[in-house]
Amino acid sequence: MNKTTSEPPARNSNLKLARRSNVIPLKKIETPKFPSQKSKVYSSVSDMVNEMRPTAPVHCLRPAVITAMSKWFVSNFPGDVMFAVKTNPDPKVLRIVARAGISRFDVASLAEVKVVANTIPGAKMYFMHPVKNREAIFAAYYNYGVRDFSLDSHEELQKILEVTNHADDLNLYVRLSMASDQAAYSMEGKFGVKLEQASSLIVAARKASKKLGLCFHVGSQCMNPDAYGAAVQTVVDLLKQNDVRLDVLDIGGGFPSIYPGMTPPPLMDYMESIKASIASQPMLSECEVLCEPGRALVAEGGSVVVRVELRKGNMLYINDGTYGSLFDAGVPNFTYPVKAIRPAGEVAANTQEFGFFGPTCDSMDVMKGPFHLPADIKEGDWIEIGQLGAYGATMRTNFNGFYSDITVEVGDKPLLSIFSVN
Repeated sequence: MNKTTSEPPARNSNLKLARRSNVIPLKKIETPKFPSQKSKVYSSVSDMVNEMRPTAPVHCLRPAVITAMSKWFVSNFPGDVMFAVKTNPDPKVLRIVARAGISRFDVASLAEVKVVANTIPGAKMYFMHPVKNREAIFAAYYNYGVRDFSLDSHEELQKILEVTNHADDLNLYVRLSMASDQAAYSMEGKFGVKLEQASSLIVAARKASKKLGLCFHVGSQCMNPDAYGAAVQTVVDLLKQNDVRLDVLDIGGGFPSIYPGMTPPPLMDYMESIKASIASQPMLSECEVLCEPGRALVAEGGSVVVRVELRKGNMLYINDGTYGSLFDAGVPNFTYPVKAIRPAGEVAANTQEFGFFGPTCDSMDVMKGPFHLPADIKEGDWIEIGQLGAYGATMRTNFNGFYSDITVEVGDKPLLSIFSVN
């Protein structure tokens, strides 16, 4: 397990068999029965596999890890933390981060607004998607009490004002386009007003808002702490150019987790960079400061257990894939930590590189890896794939009829960890 010890803790259904009406089965096949997951907590993933012998993918949740990460952010970020719901909107996860002290939530759709409102009554929600439809704005404002909205164009500003009848209690956040060349995922291009076009939008939003905020995103899985300091300097330069008072600075998300071949600097380095950049700017001294961590809070807190259905050379056919929990292992080619589980016996000590094919009929359902697994891995073995608490369960689909929402809680440590969690 890779660890950095210099700082404190830091994508249940049964298998359904579809039958064509003109086919007579040779014998009745019983639907597998899984134990109730309402209260059972397994001490480890291996114990779960030993008991359940699951024939469908199983999502393993580690509440202690998510709790520790959430508390660490609350204690060390120089402002208020809001959870980026898109990374994992499971109500169980929302309750965990709320119990850890996070009461603010970054929502990107009306569906996310609803799940937060129904799960965490009284939570403060920020509708941070820069392009929203009018119906979502209306319902969020009038039905769920949302007052904080982001935007990156004059057209979106006008839309928000028209739908809310030019309300005088709006907190508006202008999303700026920032360079994200220090991140695994670039966030440039789709959202964010270009800096050379931002002045008029900032001035217009200032006139229409109770509180004016500026927000940005330095890219998902940002690997350079100094990217935040550079973005803060850009914000200050814009404010000076336009002589505008800022009420809220939202530095966005992008805080990283750890993956094979992708070990970020210690998270405390990110906090120190942010603290120093804000402290050096007197005009930000009275600003409320927010951040939107998602991946960093929940990635280590979840994994998925899959079963090997066939082996062809160094390619393993597994029962989850890019249309399920492993989208990021496909085209983006994230390499996740893996562990083989064979309840009936020991696996080989020597390992080799493998790739995965998902269960669908789409030839693009492939994950090149490489994933390092025992050389003798075979059909019927299970594999735990780590770091999937972020975007794993969120991005799964029903394509080709392959889908599983079986979720259990486990008490063992994640396959990889940025730092120790007691």
